[in-house]
Amino acid sequence: MGSIFSRPASSVRVARQALKPTNLVGRRSGAHWEKVAESYLRKQGLRLLQRNFSSRFGEIDLIMIDGNSLAFVEVRYRDNHSFGSSTASVTTAKQNKIRMSAKHYLQAHNFREDYPARFDVIGISGSDNKTKQQEPNIDWIPGAFY
Repeated sequence: MGSIFSRPASSVRVARQALKPTNLVGRRSGAHWEKVAESYLRKQGLRLLQRNFSSRFGEIDLIMIDGNSLAFVEVRYRDNHSFGSSTASVTTAKQNKIRMSAKHYLQAHNFREDYPARFDVIGISGSDNKTKQQEPNIDWIPGAFY
């Protein structure tokens, strides 16, 4: 089989399109559960600063203020526990990306590096109310990692 340079342009275009991450259903679902988590945290007294902060290191789902400190929040949803809980799915690699993104956020928004901050995880499991009557279970872990 030849290189992509020897193929017709139309087949190269199709190959490139197939490689694009276009999981729109997953993105919409993620946005839905992030809104559920945001609503839950607002009821707990936190205030939203920013949704989906992106840096070259990764993305932080929610950045909220809790009293006089910042909470960088990772939101995870699982409809069942076959592969572990939603909160347990935040790997060490993901934690490192969140830490680096949080550091970038603090610098970009002129916060001192020693400003009180923590990393929370919101795990949501159970049913989507659009398809079932059961309410989802929300597990909030403030200071889930450092």
